Amino acid sequence: MKINLLKKSRRAFSLLEVMVAVGIFFMGVFAILGVISSGLENARRLQRPMVDAGALAADVCATNQLVEGQWPGNLGDLLGHDYDGYDYTETITEVMTNKLFRADFKITLSGSDQVVSQASVLLWRPLSPAGSLDGGTTGR
Repeated sequence: MKINLLKKSRRAFSLLEVMVAVGIFFMGVFAILGVISSGLENARRLQRPMVDAGALAADVCATNQLVEGQWPGNLGDLLGHDYDGYDYTETITEVMTNKLFRADFKITLSGSDQVVSQASVLLWRPLSPAGSLDGGTTGR
């Protein structure tokens, strides 16, 4: 009786199969890490306040009288401490002699000239004092 040890079959993975499996595993890991990274970025974005010049326009629209001029300020004074890092410039000019005014708003980061938001609105305020087109020289 002859014992043949060489004919025993061994079942194993080839090197190519192992490399393909490792490649698929890492592609899955990197896809999951990408989703987590974008989720964290979106969470950070939600923590920052949304800055819009429309809030300044709403404040001016609530007044019955407008006076020409340019006025700077800190957005935190109007909207709360979350907006302390932003400055605004409000410019009001008379565009027609019938008390039609244009209000321009520009919000910048404090200490820089980087514009974050800007808006412009036209307002008719017949109760306003005489503007530059009507010969007025009044200030706010």
